[in-house]
Parts: sequence; C-alpha cells; structure tokens
Amino acid sequence: MSTQTFVLPDVGEGLTEAEIVSWRVGPGDTVAVNDVLVEIETAKSLVELPSPFAGTVGELLVAEGDTVDVGAPIITVTAATDAASPAAPATVGQSEHGAPIEAPAAEGEGAVLVGYGTGGQVQSRRKKPAPSARERVASSVGVIAKPPIRKLARDLGVDLGAVAASGPAGEVTREDVVKHASQASVFRNIETPAWGDVREESIPARTAPASVPAPAAAPAPAGDREETIAVKGVRKATSSAMVQSAYSAPHVSVWTDVDATRTMELVKRLKASPDFADIKVSPLLIMARAVIWAVQRTPMVNAAWVDGENGAEIRVRRFVNLGIAAATPRGLLVPNVKDAQDLSLRELARALEKLTLTAREGKTSPADQQNGTITITNIGVFGMDAGTPIINPGESGIVALGTIRQKPWVVDGEVRPRWVTTVAGSFDHRVIDGDGMSRFIADVASILEEPALLLD
Repeated sequence: MSTQTFVLPDVGEGLTEAEIVSWRVGPGDTVAVNDVLVEIETAKSLVELPSPFAGTVGELLVAEGDTVDVGAPIITVTAATDAASPAAPATVGQSEHGAPIEAPAAEGEGAVLVGYGTGGQVQSRRKKPAPSARERVASSVGVIAKPPIRKLARDLGVDLGAVAASGPAGEVTREDVVKHASQASVFRNIETPAWGDVREESIPARTAPASVPAPAAAPAPAGDREETIAVKGVRKATSSAMVQSAYSAPHVSVWTDVDATRTMELVKRLKASPDFADIKVSPLLIMARAVIWAVQRTPMVNAAWVDGENGAEIRVRRFVNLGIAAATPRGLLVPNVKDAQDLSLRELARALEKLTLTAREGKTSPADQQNGTITITNIGVFGMDAGTPIINPGESGIVALGTIRQKPWVVDGEVRPRWVTTVAGSFDHRVIDGDGMSRFIADVASILEEPALLLD
C-alpha cells in the first residue's frame, strides 16, 4: 500500500489560491482516475478537480470554506499495490486540463479530518461515513444536486435534505431550492431578472429590485448589530480589479435619453418570428448589435492603454469580444462573446442566451472572461435609469443600458407615450477624447431609435 498526496493545482489561469467549496468524496471512498474529488472556487470560476490516482481516500487535509495556496496538500489517497489497482506516482497532481503537476510526497501523519461534502454519483462509492463529519453531511447524504445548486443552498441556508427534488433523475434543481427558501421565508425575492430581459410593461421608477443572493452569514448571537463577510473568491477579484481600474484610468462618463419605441416593437416581432422561436430575445440583443456597429465607427472605444517597458502605447483591436456584466449568486462576472462582429443577429442572440445560462449555473470558464474589448452592463433590469460604471481592466469603454419605461415624449410637436431609456458610458480619457465618446454614444442611441437599419 502507498499513500499519495494530491496538491491544489494551477488550473490554467495564473491561479495562486482557491477556496475549497465542497468535497465530493470522504475518507473511505474508493476512487478511480478522473473521478471528481473536490469543487474549488477561484477568482473567476467554479472548477471540479479530478483525481490522478486510483485507490481509497485517506484524509481530507483542508476544510470546506478554507482558502489554500497552489501547491498545498489537500487530500491523500491510498493506492492498492495489486494488479487490479496499480499505484499512481506519488508526486503527481492534475490540472483542470489533465496536465501533470509535480507535488511533494506526504506521509499524512497528524492530518485531521476537517469535513467533506457529497455528490450524487460519489455516494454510491462510499464505504463508511466519517464520524467527525457525520453531523455536517447527514442531511444531504443521498441528495443528488449539482455543485452550483449545493452552493446556492448553502448561501441561502437551505437544508438540501429537506428540499423536494423535481429533476428528471431525482436531482434537486435551482427552482427547488428557491421554492423551498421562499416557503420557509429564508430569502425573499430570490429570482433575479435575467440581465437583458427588459419587459414590455412599465417598471416602477423606485421599486426595490430583486437581488442576487448574498452569502448567508452564520446566525449572529442575540444583540449583535453587524455581521462580517470574508472577502474572497469572485468578490476579492472584482474589488481588486475595480480599484485598479478606478485609480489608473481617468474615467469620464456621458449619457443621453433615447426613444426606444421601435426597439421594443422589433423585439416583439422577433419573439413572434419562427427564426427566433427557440431563442430568448430582449432589448439587450439590439443594444449589443448597436454597440458592435458603433465600435466600427469609433474604433478607439475598443482600444486598450498598455504600459510597456518602452513606454505606454494604445492597442486598437479590430475585433469585438463583447463583455456582458452578469450578476450571479457568486458575484459579478463579465463573460464575453468572442468575435461578436462576425455574428448574425440570430447567432448573437444564441450566444447571449448561452452566456446567460452558463453564468447562472456557475459554469462560466476563465477563458470566457478573458480578453474582453468592451462591455455592456444592463442596469435597467434593476430599475435603474442610468449610472457611471467602472471600466473593466484592459478595456477603454463600458456602456450602461437603463430601464425602458413609458414616458411622455414629444413627437412631431405632440406629446405622446413612448418607450424611453437612457444610454450611458464610461471611458478611459487617456484613450478617447470627448468627441469620440460622444459620437459613440450617439451612434448607439441612433440604432436603438431605428434598429431596422442594422437587420441582416
């Protein structure tokens, strides 16, 4: 018998640390090569780590919720030496992409079992529960749920063992968790509007928006008047990036009101079209197409300021990787549609829909969030008219779409009810001058006023 140690690998995104979200195995489990051992949360995504070893799980060296450095030992596996279960090299870990990673051997002495989680398929391999962790997993043993659903349940304080499962294979779905939380009054208004889904009825100006669930804090003792939430994972990465951007790029913001009535009419027609019958269509689709078109007329909004060894330079990109700011249970993510300038309206709608679903399910990959060139943030879904967003690092512009609601508007000398929105944008004044940013926003507004000009 030989004991082998699996260390936290770099999953291919310059990772320096990660949080242990949930263990998918426990001591005594039998695992095969490529069985999922643990789910981790990096600064950008949730990642499942497969086992490079075959054998029996020995000890879990890190607790759920702990943040550990790359290269730190996290689990031991005891491999049988017979032919049926050959021992794997004791100094190998495995990255997300299967690349071998050298790791120091560990004997495991003195390691303490500090907790584990369970997944639907892993449970069938379990030989015995770990006595020191039994209380933590008793209610969820046998429950089938994907890692993002388990995390959502933890964030809302929901006991998965008490949730009625409605999935086709008996798994607990996101809707099951939300419904249970609502009935138990654990968290209200959990259903966050899909970013990009601006409904065709008026939104009250100051109605409190539904919000993305914040991490649930441990129950506070009676009399406590505040709580502490650790800054880590996506929140840590977001705060660092926003501070870097706000204090390095001189932000300037401009905005204009827009009569978006014809955009709303077009969205209604597209929803009724057989070509878009299986695709979600919203004003965000028209906004995205307008931004892509306007970028071609003012390329500097798609550029980047780069400080190099020989001085600063401006890099103007001839492609558009269109970022969409997405509010998710894990925090703010900005995945982007690669080469959006090459997509037809239908292909762009499909790409936005896929991006939305992936973000909601917590499956946005690091690659999907890299190399963006310009970003749209749809604050309208939260009932906001306008804002001054912060530019994503590596970009020079970000555009905000406000809520679309009916307002009195002067048309041909008469006051009529029209669908009106506000388009705002923040820009890096090192790269873009006032005339460029004003022209860009005016171009976006003109397409929202007459979107038929861009149909292909």
